[in-house]
Amino acid sequence: MSEKNEYLNKTSYRKKRYFAYIIATIFSLSLPFIQINGNQIFLLSFDKKQLHLMGTAFDMQELYLMPFLLMLLFLGIFAATSIGGRAWCGWTCPQTIFRVIYRDLIESTLLGLRRIKNKQKEIDLSKNENRVKKAIGVILWSILSLVAASNFMWFFIPPADFFAYLQNPTEHLFLIGMVLCIAGFLIYDVIILKEDFCVYICPYSRVQSVLYDNDTMHAIYSTKRGGNIYNEQKEKTIFKIKDFTDSSSECTACEACVTVCPTHIDIRKGLQLECINCLECVDACTTVMGKLGKPSLVQWSSTNTIVEDKPTKIFRKTTIMYFVALSLVLGLLFAMSGEKEYMLLNVNKDTELYKIKEGNVVTNNYLLLFQNTESKTLTYELEIVDNPDIKITRFEPFTLSPGKMAKKIVILETNKLLINDNTKDTPLTVTLKAYAKEDPEKVKVFRNATFFFPRADKLK
Repeated sequence: MSEKNEYLNKTSYRKKRYFAYIIATIFSLSLPFIQINGNQIFLLSFDKKQLHLMGTAFDMQELYLMPFLLMLLFLGIFAATSIGGRAWCGWTCPQTIFRVIYRDLIESTLLGLRRIKNKQKEIDLSKNENRVKKAIGVILWSILSLVAASNFMWFFIPPADFFAYLQNPTEHLFLIGMVLCIAGFLIYDVIILKEDFCVYICPYSRVQSVLYDNDTMHAIYSTKRGGNIYNEQKEKTIFKIKDFTDSSSECTACEACVTVCPTHIDIRKGLQLECINCLECVDACTTVMGKLGKPSLVQWSSTNTIVEDKPTKIFRKTTIMYFVALSLVLGLLFAMSGEKEYMLLNVNKDTELYKIKEGNVVTNNYLLLFQNTESKTLTYELEIVDNPDIKITRFEPFTLSPGKMAKKIVILETNKLLINDNTKDTPLTVTLKAYAKEDPEKVKVFRNATFFFPRADKLK
């Protein structure tokens, strides 16, 4: 009896997954509401043309960070897949979470339309009672779909703005239409498309074969203990326990691992692209074999451990390469984000190279575009930092409201003989420093401007 308890008293993977789903849901719902210095943890705002990352706002001109974020996303998924198989699919993917909420929570637990342990059996809709329950389930999921759609939009529109827009629906029909379209898709996806999305639409399942190796953890059936259910042509040959020719085969042919599978596969057939690593089959076999005092025939393990009797290597050439690549990208991301500028300034030279005024005064005209990317009103100053012979003659300090832009014409001039060259006009690099009076150490930028000085024979 103690041996049985050893297997039966283990916390099931289903309960562990539910716990992971709760954490993922709380994280997703709460993240948009968390702010640092008035900025979101993560926000991609097309309205304000900004990317918020860890409380820092980056404007569209600074979206050079996006490639690093995408590389982190894909390298992270590839690394996780190489180590733990499709753990993302079974434990964190919104598609899986939504299906579990609808199928296991609403249809099974609340309405009693199906059993969690039998996902193969369709609901009998010939009964009026079941049809009413089905309609209630659709209504409940429709409400949750609106919440999920809104949650998705909060990563593009801050929640405060989102709810403010909803108070004037006629002025924000596009936003409402987007929410309704996303909710409509989720209703279709979860109720009608179901796991076919994972099998036929999601590209992730197609690339897993190139990411797996013999040390990758996944749901695997032990043919050594349980016996071969399928022949080499992947044709099923064992339907009942009496079909086994080897009396040492431990599989009871109860099909519990098959009926519980959400993607309708038989794990005993071997690794299949439909498997999402939810480990429901492991729990099912653990329950059956545990009653017999034996460990499960289906384990979350690797081919090396189950087939070759070798220990699984977490740190191997493939995973080390992924970790090195992730570290490099993460380092570059922090390095690039550390160069964040807290105001934007574009310097454009006038089409006329220069003007020569009375007294050999040479002037160059520029058009400067300022943008306040901070959340408070700032007053901007401008100065030259590397050439005392060139002066700014047309610029007055001015204030800008948060998010606003302003164009300013700036004239640089000199009455000095900077270059004595009779053959050509000479371009000189001048460094401009723009800064905010309120916070000159933080809100400052340096820009190079080209000052053209005429050849000597043009001067009087």
